[in-house]
Amino acid sequence: MPASAMCKGTGSLARTSGPAGSSRPRPRPAATADETSPPGGAANLPPSASFRERMAVPVTPEDILKVLEQPPRRPLTAREILAPFALKRDERQTALHLLDELLASGAVVRRSDGRFQAVALRSLVSGTISIHRDGYGFLRPEDADADDVFIPAHALAGIMPGDRLAIRVERSRRRRGQVEGEVVRVLERAHQELVGRFASARSGGIVTPVDPHLPGQILVAPDAANGARPGDIVIVRIERYAGREQPASGRVLSLLGREDDPAVEILAIVHKYGLPSEFPAPVAAAAALLPGEVAAADLVDRVDLRALPLVTIDGESARDFDDAVAARIEANGCIRLWVAIADVGHYVPAGGVIDVEARERGTSVYFPDRCIPMLPEHLSNGLCSLNPRLDRLTLTAEILFDQSGKRRESSFYAAVIASRERLTYTRASALLDGDAAAEPVPSEVMDSLRTLLELARRLRAMRQGRGSLDFDLPEAELVLDLQGRPEAIVRSERNQAHRLIEECMLAANEAVATYLAQAGAPILYRIHEPPNAEKLIAFQQFVAHFNYGLNLSGSVVDPLELQKLLAVVAGKPEERMINQVLLRSLKQARYAAENHGHFGLAAELYCHFTSPIRRYPDLQVHRALRQTLLHPPRREVPPAVVAELAELAELTSARERRAMEAEREIIALKKCQFMAKRVGEEFDGFIVGVQSFGLFVELVDFFVEGLVRLPALGDDYYQFDPELHRLVGTSRRRIFQIGDAMRVVVEGVDLPRREIDFVPVGIVAASPAQPRKLGRGGRPGDRNGGKGGRDGSKGGKKGGRDGRRKTGRR
Repeated sequence: MPASAMCKGTGSLARTSGPAGSSRPRPRPAATADETSPPGGAANLPPSASFRERMAVPVTPEDILKVLEQPPRRPLTAREILAPFALKRDERQTALHLLDELLASGAVVRRSDGRFQAVALRSLVSGTISIHRDGYGFLRPEDADADDVFIPAHALAGIMPGDRLAIRVERSRRRRGQVEGEVVRVLERAHQELVGRFASARSGGIVTPVDPHLPGQILVAPDAANGARPGDIVIVRIERYAGREQPASGRVLSLLGREDDPAVEILAIVHKYGLPSEFPAPVAAAAALLPGEVAAADLVDRVDLRALPLVTIDGESARDFDDAVAARIEANGCIRLWVAIADVGHYVPAGGVIDVEARERGTSVYFPDRCIPMLPEHLSNGLCSLNPRLDRLTLTAEILFDQSGKRRESSFYAAVIASRERLTYTRASALLDGDAAAEPVPSEVMDSLRTLLELARRLRAMRQGRGSLDFDLPEAELVLDLQGRPEAIVRSERNQAHRLIEECMLAANEAVATYLAQAGAPILYRIHEPPNAEKLIAFQQFVAHFNYGLNLSGSVVDPLELQKLLAVVAGKPEERMINQVLLRSLKQARYAAENHGHFGLAAELYCHFTSPIRRYPDLQVHRALRQTLLHPPRREVPPAVVAELAELAELTSARERRAMEAEREIIALKKCQFMAKRVGEEFDGFIVGVQSFGLFVELVDFFVEGLVRLPALGDDYYQFDPELHRLVGTSRRRIFQIGDAMRVVVEGVDLPRREIDFVPVGIVAASPAQPRKLGRGGRPGDRNGGKGGRDGSKGGKKGGRDGRRKTGRR
């Protein structure tokens, strides 16, 4: 318990430990008619059908399937199938045509007695489709142990990337010894609405998706255009999906703006990823009812920490301040740390309208010029934000560390604080350096900062000693003009203040996880599982090429071995490439209802506690901590609670991935816009990725990555060596590998695909016929941000692995 006054009340929430020891997600709406239609979606009307007829088919394929699948699923005649619809004569002919289409697709079979029966889904393979730019696709089965299934382009009419399909696997007629899939049903549509560019047509308009990975166009009738003009970027709802003989049709829901407006480009990406924009009216109304400041009644049963020299340290543009820190050295040389975190749960009760919306959002999303917050601004930037010199409510971790950085005691309690200063990383670092130009702070704040820096040094040494991985890779920072266009790309440096805050947050998260695990409280753990054996072995072979050893025990590696390797290569020419290859060998951290440890941090127990304003899992942990402090669990957690927590873990992990993907695409777009003005210019770069179709090169000056395609590498055939990440010329034995310097010319920029093409300087390009035939492992065009990235993974190079500082998502 701190040497500070207890606010007047009836009791304390404080709990102290000795020496350290070891409302459900929103249900998915029921599938709509368009979500369960077979391929072709809309009826394939004869070519002579008018535009209006194509837009207004009275019966859909899924209507027919629903009739056939109603219990007891008995075979029906055509008359029995159509009886519930009360169709006119011409409508009956259209419905019979749809029945023929279902027969052709395999979704329905005709028995020998002439009756029809739906095919049982359990006899099919279901999964999610990804579609290559050349039209063919691969189904990723829901059975994780099953192989992906190739589906030819002609079988994907009306199918979009991400659709969930049921397919029949059969022997391929075109690829000897191979199998391929035939689409039987669309189980769920990935895209009911999309963003597109509106253009005029003879009968209404046409919307072309701005996402080049979405095929086809959507026809829009004159009365469904909603006032759209040519050149407008619109949101269109698909009412009929494309079939084999006609395009999709839909209705314009809203206008985002003109296609040359930078703000519209951001809105298009926001909609593409299904990110929320404005808060629903009930949420905004509930937030407006909250007070503007802390009330006296809020201080009951809270520890008063307003005398402590707590400060916030954040980026220059930050507006939501989750955490404040302070420290002091005890007489015995130990250091006492206070980490005060905004008490969001005090204002956001579980199950309320604000909580339900926050749970659905899962996380705040940060773009270069804006933020999509998890909580309404009145909370995120006001009442919950630890703004300087204002009373604020917190949940506080008070932790005592010995001289080696080991945690000796910890206590957690509700408190009230008043942050002394809002420091930026730049100012805090300057103060610690003794920079006379830095704006001064009170002496007690300066003493606390120096103590925090010493504690961070101890904690970092302790973490590294147990094997925690740190990837100190540089990252790019975009500088935008007032219109949102990129003006410059600069190197974003990490200073000692960044590391100070990082160590304090890691220590608090670990202490909270340990306390709650020992108490048996149900929480969301932040887990990071060990890498796969095959990736570890491949990495071991890669570093052996540079004469570095990696001790594997079977197929398992101690993170300490990896940490030692990173320390050995630090400052050497191969440091960056080894860091990057290791990073791509690790799994992505995620949330889980059960603890599996944290490989990247070499931590047995870990959770997220320090950012409840911007991450929902932290809010869940806050609630569990408050509940445990008031009423420690006395029995095992009921299975229903564990199941509910597992659903929340899956939801919040998915929301985090969505945010990361959207953030990456925004940055890729801005980088492409920046380089579009530099086509024809030369830059120095180095190879950061190698695939069978070419080399990924990152520019030294701008941290921009582009592709040098195989034909541009010269007059030779190149073999791809995936183990050593290099291309080897078969005739001249020239080698291109990760880390090699290369001067390149910017050849072109494809803004819609977020792709940049480079050509090496001083190398005569080969003819297009010379490069060897490419296999499935990588194809031209599969770049970072596309269907395949330079690491061979879907969706580009993976980010957000724990230990990777630039993501900030440990």
